[in-house]
Amino acid sequence: MKIELFPLTEADGPEMIAANRAARGHHGDFASPCIDAESFAAWLEVATAPANRTRIARTTAGELVGVFNVTQIALGNFRSAYLGYHGYPATAGRGLMTEAMGEVLRFAFTEVGLHRIEANIQPENTRSIALVKRAGFRKEGYSPRYLMIGGQWRDHERWAITVEDWHGR
Repeated sequence: MKIELFPLTEADGPEMIAANRAARGHHGDFASPCIDAESFAAWLEVATAPANRTRIARTTAGELVGVFNVTQIALGNFRSAYLGYHGYPATAGRGLMTEAMGEVLRFAFTEVGLHRIEANIQPENTRSIALVKRAGFRKEGYSPRYLMIGGQWRDHERWAITVEDWHGR
């Protein structure tokens, strides 16, 4: 099935809030996406800042697959960014996040012009680690108390992929 990417817009608010509320159990302690209008407005402001590109992944039939945040984009000699993402249970288990990740990497490397993308993942998040492994990321390290999620500082593994790695796949 084909995946399409769309920039996050204000009009996406009601659908994103409803989908995130419905997916609370699916996301567990691994993600804390917006679940009300106030948090959506804050996310939209960050997502549309010049150094960020948020993309919503949908099937060609319009099914919501996931959200990918390419953030803290640095160009020049660095050409690097961070990648955060989450999927939705209604489309889980069908390989759609893998396909969507491929489209996001194509977007980041060819349209944004990045050289390196880093994803930081909690060690217990085996689905997310399996996703980046399938996409060609390599584990680079471990960061204790790296990122605050759900009000707690959580340990993360650092995974990365370069454009050369991506081309070699």
